[in-house]
Amino acid sequence: MRAELAQVAFDLFLREGFEKVTLDDLAAAAGVSRSTFLRYFGSKEEAVLSVFDTHGEQVADAVRARPSDEDDWTALRRGLDVAIEHYRRDPAQALRTTRLVLETPALCARQLEKQRGWWPALARALAGRTDPPRPVTLAVSVKAAAALDCLNIALDHWAAADGRLDLVDLLDEAFAALSPR
Repeated sequence: MRAELAQVAFDLFLREGFEKVTLDDLAAAAGVSRSTFLRYFGSKEEAVLSVFDTHGEQVADAVRARPSDEDDWTALRRGLDVAIEHYRRDPAQALRTTRLVLETPALCARQLEKQRGWWPALARALAGRTDPPRPVTLAVSVKAAAALDCLNIALDHWAAADGRLDLVDLLDEAFAALSPR
């Protein structure tokens, strides 16, 4: 039901524009009451961004699973493959979602807020890759935050190119720009 409601909301946002659509419009389009819609999503933003809810923990798990002898930057880059898998599986839908988020200030702000919550988990995963685990230092936190910025900048460029550029290449290029080598 949650996925169906999210799809109805997404389609309506694309047709009418995010700002013009109300919660009542969303409920009516989905054929449910406003309270039912709000039971699944606490806001219009969540109806769009819920697709990203698990990405932070998935990326952290992927980083934790990287070989312990791999450098931090490579582990972070490879860990982000989990986050971009959706973009590779369904690039047309991913491009529509990315554009909607980037072109809607409320969605863009909320997405950045969500990601702000990802980087501590990412930093802990990175620090925990050693035996014994090292503390989450400033340097580890900066690397985690920078990795997420690389992802966002790669996505910006990918969307600006209408998805014609390879997202993996863009992410690799973003990471290379900050590579400690």
